[in-house]
Amino acid sequence: MEAFLAGLEGTSLAQALRVSRWGYAAVNAAHIFGIALLIGSIVPLNLRLLGLWRGVPLQPLARVLVPVAGAGLALAVAMDVLLFSIRAREYAGLGVLQLKLALIAAALLSAFLAVRAYGPMLATGGANRLRAHAIVSLTCWLGALVCGRLIGFVGD
Repeated sequence: MEAFLAGLEGTSLAQALRVSRWGYAAVNAAHIFGIALLIGSIVPLNLRLLGLWRGVPLQPLARVLVPVAGAGLALAVAMDVLLFSIRAREYAGLGVLQLKLALIAAALLSAFLAVRAYGPMLATGGANRLRAHAIVSLTCWLGALVCGRLIGFVGD
């Protein structure tokens, strides 16, 4: 694993980002934009599942927010890999990063199970079961957000 992480740090892209103020800033900004799309979509969808905005039909809301969340996730993950590559060996040992990854995995598993059980627009799910998925989702995604922000403040 050490050799893989060292190799990742040694890639030309990681080396370029390490010395490029504007390149690193652009990747970091894109990462934050991806997170904003993801969290900005997940939170209102989950709040709707928890019973807020009952006058807003779930399926049209999900039809808009789910693809936005997916795009945000894809962008955030892609940029996260680039940010990780800059100091892969150091970051890999951080408990807060490991917790972040576990929370993301749990959130994705919960979303997969919800879509599998109730369809992509959650049309067939009962209110109580959808509320349970919403609680798991909010807990995991917001926990991952906090852990991700803490990475810059732990270590060294």
